[in-house]
Amino acid sequence: MKKTFLAKRNAIFSSENISWGTFALSISVLFLLLRLLAPNFFWQIFTPMFRMSETVSEKSQAIFNSFKDTAELASQNEKLTNDNAALANENRTLLQKIKNISGFAPDVRGIVAGVIARPPESPYDTLVLAKGSNDGIELGMEAFGVSVQADAGVVPLGVVSMVLSNFSRVTLFSAPRMTVNGWVGHDGLPLSITGAGAGAMNASVPRSAGIEVGDIVFAPGPGMLPVGNVIRVDNEPHSSSVALRIMPLLNPFSIAWVELRSTGAVATSTIP
Repeated sequence: MKKTFLAKRNAIFSSENISWGTFALSISVLFLLLRLLAPNFFWQIFTPMFRMSETVSEKSQAIFNSFKDTAELASQNEKLTNDNAALANENRTLLQKIKNISGFAPDVRGIVAGVIARPPESPYDTLVLAKGSNDGIELGMEAFGVSVQADAGVVPLGVVSMVLSNFSRVTLFSAPRMTVNGWVGHDGLPLSITGAGAGAMNASVPRSAGIEVGDIVFAPGPGMLPVGNVIRVDNEPHSSSVALRIMPLLNPFSIAWVELRSTGAVATSTIP
């Protein structure tokens, strides 16, 4: 009888006869006892794994950010390279223009100054230059540019109306109330050129002079130099004179540099 009882007892606890439900219940009871006796047991076990996962995530994010920063730096370097190339081309162009103006007037030694403000950054019909009295610029000097039109050469622009140590201002002939004596047409008809503002000039000549649209207007300098063209002739039937609308040869919006000379041809009293 004893052996039979022991055999049945062993059969109950043998691994072959334990059901999956009993096994799951045992595991649940075990986890419950661990939760009651050691509440932080599982947290302490899995905390290193969580920390390792966070570390891996941070390092991965840092690697991705480094790739992003590298791409941005490459883009910035490419942009700076293009900007440097553009500036180099502009410098070569300016040097060539300086050589050209020297060839136009080899007997006149002027001061070449860069324009740092032009319309609309500066007041209309004025230019702000990056040189002043420290560079030899004086009040009343005449400013010149070079026209791209064929055979135009040096073009009078205006007169230095203000001088500081390192800066100066040029008032263009198109400034309101600016007046300079000049000539118009192939015969050199004398006339008084008055600034009309916004880059335009006016003049009045006798109707009998026969001035037409397209005639060249000249201003004083080292000789008689072209300053603009007649773009319109206004006349009234009962008037003996006609009004000329004159447009400068050089656009004040695109002037990048000027040459200043003491010609003595333009009096400072004409500066408004």
